Amino acid sequence: MTTTSEVGSVTVPGGDLAYEVLGGSTAPVLAIHGISSHRRLWSWLHAEAPELTLVTPDLRGRGDSVEVQGPYGLARHADDMTTVLDVLGLDRVPVVGMSMGGFVALELRHRHPERVASLTLVDGGFPLTPPPGLTPDNVESAFADRTGRLGRRWDRLDAYLEYFCSTTGQLLDPDDPLLRHYLDHDLRDGLVRLSADALVEDGRDTFFGDVPWRDVGVPVRWTHAEWSIGRESAPMYPADVVDMYAPQCVSVVALDGLDHAGTIMTVRGAQATAALLREALA
Repeated sequence: MTTTSEVGSVTVPGGDLAYEVLGGSTAPVLAIHGISSHRRLWSWLHAEAPELTLVTPDLRGRGDSVEVQGPYGLARHADDMTTVLDVLGLDRVPVVGMSMGGFVALELRHRHPERVASLTLVDGGFPLTPPPGLTPDNVESAFADRTGRLGRRWDRLDAYLEYFCSTTGQLLDPDDPLLRHYLDHDLRDGLVRLSADALVEDGRDTFFGDVPWRDVGVPVRWTHAEWSIGRESAPMYPADVVDMYAPQCVSVVALDGLDHAGTIMTVRGAQATAALLREALA
């Protein structure tokens, strides 16, 4: 389903961080997944734009990097990304980030501005308004669908697929082979490879941390979904919030009819991201 040029790992504080390079003909693009995700999130993008060369790490606490210890947080992830770039001999790259990955991308530009040529943010990156009642002390409540995956054994991929499509991925196609490919990377010995500590610490940083979104200094391209999880749910970025952040961007794409997961885990979402990355690489 994807062409793998290289699978490897880099040593970071706390362990060895895994990455995969999805080979293509373009200059490399660093692709940073979301808070409860992993590197196979970018399978849809590579399927729709196989010419893109994508450097796709598993962030610490996820996937093949699940045993990399904390501390977590956006700054730690941003510094990890520079280590990946160093090992691959990449000085300055376009960066795409989905959801929390967009926040990591902005933090990477803030902390290491010389490493980032442009930013493509997929339904993330710009500051979020916390849901009513959410505080730094109960941030895990915002991720009940994710924590519900943990601490139980999934003896069959089909059972995990059914749970995922009934919670986080309500509008995704359960018959999509790329979705099975994605979910298979979550599991080892029937357990989901996601650190609860990473989820909480990163969630707290994403909702309540300082986001360096003003005067980024490189072109920013942004897609945003109509809904968050499921049809008719409140979006992560309501219209008035989109209007506030849009002047910071050279391109803004509204993905009507898609929810948060669908912004990258569907053909249409992946095609929209691919179009923005082609702009960035041109």
